[in-house]
Formats: sequence, structure tokens, C-alpha cells
Amino acid sequence: MKKSLIALAVLGAIAGAAQAQSSVTIYGIVDTGIVYTSKASAGAGTTGSKFSVNSGVIQGSRLGFKGVEDLGGGLKALFQLEAGFNNDTGALNGQDSKSSTTLFRRKSVVGLGGNFGSVLLGRQTDILDDVSQWTSVQDFGGVTGSVGHNLDRLEGTRTNNSIRYNTPDFAGFTGSAIYGFGEAAGKTSSGQSFGLGGQYANGPLGLFAAYYQSKLGTVSAAGNSNASDASLLNNSSPVFNNSYGAAGDTALKTFSLGASYQVGPARLYGNWSRVKQPLAVSSTTLGLTPIGAFSIGGTNNSKADIFELGVNYSVTAPLHLLASVQYNKLTFADANSPKGKLTQINLGTDYFLSKRTDLYAFVSNLRAKDAANPGVFGDGIGSNTDKQNQTAVAVGIRHKF
Repeated sequence: MKKSLIALAVLGAIAGAAQAQSSVTIYGIVDTGIVYTSKASAGAGTTGSKFSVNSGVIQGSRLGFKGVEDLGGGLKALFQLEAGFNNDTGALNGQDSKSSTTLFRRKSVVGLGGNFGSVLLGRQTDILDDVSQWTSVQDFGGVTGSVGHNLDRLEGTRTNNSIRYNTPDFAGFTGSAIYGFGEAAGKTSSGQSFGLGGQYANGPLGLFAAYYQSKLGTVSAAGNSNASDASLLNNSSPVFNNSYGAAGDTALKTFSLGASYQVGPARLYGNWSRVKQPLAVSSTTLGLTPIGAFSIGGTNNSKADIFELGVNYSVTAPLHLLASVQYNKLTFADANSPKGKLTQINLGTDYFLSKRTDLYAFVSNLRAKDAANPGVFGDGIGSNTDKQNQTAVAVGIRHKF
């Protein structure tokens, strides 16, 4: 009897140890707000006021699973699966035009971690998503996407079929490199992408620099692409006209540099991004669809310089006052087109009811000059000169679990 009890105790201890060596966490965010937009597109060149319930005003609503298993000797197995959804309708989120039915479109990775850092395989973002903590994306989220952060990748853009390496922390510095396989037989460069960068955090100071490049990939009739989401095409045909780009040609180059500093209750930040889209073509070139990851200010923008300044001021621990301004200087492929300008001013407040739940209110004004106004929340108002000024107001709640 005693031997049986001892055996059961040993088995129980072994099972408990095994359980302690691995863990799985279920987490998520539900973020929804009521939004008013002035001069939202109503079709046929007309605009009108619009009220809506928007999911993911600051952060995209999501449900995720992540886990770690201790393999011994400091080595760990890692995985993370993250699905996005629209809380206002309950539907899967399909912001990326070629992945509307992808379940784990936000992240789907598995890999190993240890004293050497971590190596992850799957669908994932690059370091430009990580360093957004030093930008307006941390405070305003998707509110600043249309004016430029959807273009410079600071909002987070995924790369399919990728391998990513993250360094360990070296006295506040962490670096990362990513490579996306195009998976095209006979042409390695088709759909290929890569990026690298680093960030430094030391007390009140935060610094970052990052680069990403992607190449045109082949697209099937069904619209599926092996390329990064940043190099998806506006054309579903697998045959490309060489006068504006063929599979393997560089479609996007983006470089970002920024800093953040905590001064008492205020966090100050500023950053600059340069984005080039070499395959943008003149809008007067008949029969060709301009190629580019995004079409901010016009589908034929070939270069953008995005400047940003902002502040997050803690009035009290739960109450924060927010402000930022983004200025996007656009260059178009049309030789005779003037340089376009987008300027957005954002004011807001964020009140934390707890560590997991907050209430927010934002007001943003987006002005365009010699460029199409994309709209604060994507309700573009076109290029009519008397409709270039758009204001949006959002009031919402965010809960993390």
C-alpha cells in the first residue's frame, strides 16, 4: 500500500513538473467606437456626413493563443496564433485585400527561443510594427493610418512565408531581421521581401531605425499571393506588362527613424519615414494599373516623406491627454504633377478605468493639397479642391483580456 502511494506521489510530481514547464495563454482585445465623419465619400463624387460603429479604432479587435514549452538548457519552443475580427459585425477581419478569409491573419508563427534570442517561422510582422510603441500608433492607433502609417508599415503589415530572428536584449538594444520567401519556382526574387532594424530603450529614452523592402510577386486568378501584403497587386492577372513591373521587381522600400523621451508626466515623440514605390506609373499611361502597396494621396505616388510629432501627457495616472501631427509630402509618377501634401492634426483623451479597460475620445482633421484626401478612417473624399478638409470624431471603449 505504501509503495502504491509513493508511486502515485512520484507520478503526480512528474505530471506537475511537466505541466509547469509548458503554458498556453488565451488573450484578446475588443475595441469599438462610435465615429462621426464629415464629408465622407457618398459615391459619384459626392460627400456627406456619416455616423458609424467602427471596430478597432485604436487597436484591431483580436483573439489570440500563445504558448511556451521549456525544452531544458535554456531552450524554449514558442508559438502564437492571432485572429482579427470586426466587433461591430462579428465577422473575421480582412483588411488585407488578398486575405479576407484567412483565420489567423494577424499572426501565425512557431519557433524556438533562448539565450540567443528567438527564431520564428510563419506569417508575421517585422520590427517596424514593434517600434510603433515610440510613435502615434501607440496613442491613436488606426486614426493615423490613412495619413501615412499604413504606408510606412508602422501600423503593422504582415509578411507571409517568412523567417524572423530577434536578438536578446543587449543593455537596452534589441534588433531583428526578417526574410519572406516568394516561393516561386525558378525565380527566387518573385515575391521576396526582407527587413531589418533595431530599437534602444534606456530609462526615459527610446530610439529606433528600421528598413523593409518587398518585391512584386505572382498572383493567381483567385487573387492569392505568396508575396508580402506590402507588395500585393492591384491586378489579379498573373501576367504583367513589363512597362510597369514584372514579378521580381522591387515594389516597396521604406525606412523609418524615430525617438521618444519621457519628461516628467509627458512622453514626447518624433519620427520620419521615407517610402518609395518604384513601380508607380503615370496616371496618363492608358491601360496600366499603378502598382503599389497602398495608394495614399493618389494611386501613382512614387515617394512619400512622412514626418510626425506628438505628446502623451499624464494628467493623473488614469487620465491622459494626447496630441499629434502628421505631415506627408508625396511625389507622384506624373512628371507634370505638383508634389502633394497631407496634413493631419489629432487631439484626444484616454481614461483608464483599470489596467485592462479604457475609454477614449479623439478628434482629427485631415487636409490635402494637390493630392486625393484618403479620409481619416478611409472614407476618401477624392481630389475635388472644395472637399479637401475632413474632420472625424471617435468615442469608444477598449478592453484587453
